[in-house]
Amino acid sequence: MEKENTRQQKIARQIQKDLGEMLGRELANLVRGAMVTVTEVRMSPDLEYARVWVSVFPFEWHGVIMASLEANNWRIRKVLGAKVRNQMRVVPELTFALDDSFEYVEKIDNLLNK
Repeated sequence: MEKENTRQQKIARQIQKDLGEMLGRELANLVRGAMVTVTEVRMSPDLEYARVWVSVFPFEWHGVIMASLEANNWRIRKVLGAKVRNQMRVVPELTFALDDSFEYVEKIDNLLNK
C-alpha cells in the first residue's frame, strides 16, 4: 500500500475528528448508548473514498453498531457534508470497519492476570 500524501492525511484527520464529534452529538441515536470511537480514517488518493475504523465498547455490541452505521451511511455522509462543505469539493464515500485492537488488548490482559 502506498503512503498517503499530506493532503490525504490532513483530510483524514479532519474527517476522524468530525465523525467522532457527530457520533457523540448529532448521531448519538445511531450508537444507542455504546461508546464508539473513530480510531483511524484512511483516504483514497482521489479523496473520494474514506475507510473509517471504529472501536465499540462494550465490544459485544459491535455487530449491532456496525449494522447501524452501514444502514445509516447516507445520513452520516449528509451530516458530514454539512461540516466539510467549505473544505472539500466532494464528500467521500464512507466504508466502516471494526477496530478490535482494544478487545485484543483486553483478552491478553485477562490471560496475563490468570
